Amino acid sequence: MARTRLRITPLLALSFSAVFLTAATGCGGGGDTSSPASGASGASSADAAGKDTGPVVVATTSWEGAFAKAAGAEDLTVIVPEAVQHAPDYDPKPSDLAAVADADFVLYAPFEPYAEKFKEAAGGEAELVEVNLDNDADQAKAEVTRLGKMFGTEAAAATWITSFDTEYATLREDLKRAWPDGEAPTAVAQVFSAWSAKLAGAEVVGTYGPEAVTAQQLSDLSGKKPQLVLDNAHMSTGTVLPDSGARQVAIVNYPGKDLDLLTVYQNAATTLEKALNAS
Repeated sequence: MARTRLRITPLLALSFSAVFLTAATGCGGGGDTSSPASGASGASSADAAGKDTGPVVVATTSWEGAFAKAAGAEDLTVIVPEAVQHAPDYDPKPSDLAAVADADFVLYAPFEPYAEKFKEAAGGEAELVEVNLDNDADQAKAEVTRLGKMFGTEAAAATWITSFDTEYATLREDLKRAWPDGEAPTAVAQVFSAWSAKLAGAEVVGTYGPEAVTAQQLSDLSGKKPQLVLDNAHMSTGTVLPDSGARQVAIVNYPGKDLDLLTVYQNAATTLEKALNAS
C-alpha cells in the first residue's frame, strides 16, 4: 500500500535511549486528546478497546507526519511512501485520496504539486492545514506548538518540546567541540539545509537554491572560501563548489518511516561532526 498507518500507544516514561518514546515525540497520552481541536469539529477516533485516540490526521509526507506526531497525533496516516526520494514527484493513488476524505485534519505543504488534489478530496469535512516545513529549531517548535493546539494535544506537544530542547542543546555542544581549531566553521548552505548550519554553530557566508547554481553564483560562493557546503540530499545537483576545498555534506530533511523528527537532527549532527573532524 502507498500509505503508512501509525497507531501510537501512550507511554508513561521519557527516555532518549528508546528512540522517540511517546512523550519525547509528543505522541503520547500526555495531551488532552478529548478536547476539541481548535477550529475543527473536535471529531476523534477510537482504538479497538474504545479508547479515544484523538483526531484523524492525514499528512502528505513523512515531514508533515513527523510534525504531527511530535504535536501529539496518534491516529496518523502518511500518504507518500518514505522510500520516495523526492516527495513532490509522487503521484497520488485513488486510495490515497480516499484516506484524505476520512480525515479530521489534512496536513500539506504548498510546494507539493498534489496539494490541490488533496484539497478537493477533503471536501468540506476535513480542516486543511498548511505546514511550515522548516527544521530550524525555533520554527519547528513553533509549528509543533501550533499543531498541538489544533489537535487538542497541547500537553503532548509541550512535553516533546522539552525533550527536544534538551537533546538539541547536547547536539550543539558536541558539534562545538568538533570545531576545527576551536573556531566556528564557515558554510554555504542550500536554502532548505540552512537549519543545519545553526545546529553546527557555523557562520553562513552564502546560500543557494532551490534553483540550479549559476556560474556567477558559483564564482561568488567560491570567493567566500567556505569550509562546508551544506547540500540538500533530496534535491542535490551534485558537487556545488568543485575545486574549492570545501567539504560538501548532504543534509536529510525528511524523517524515516517511524516519523521521528528528533532523529533528523541527530543524524545531521553525526554527519556534520564527521565532516568537521575531517577538516
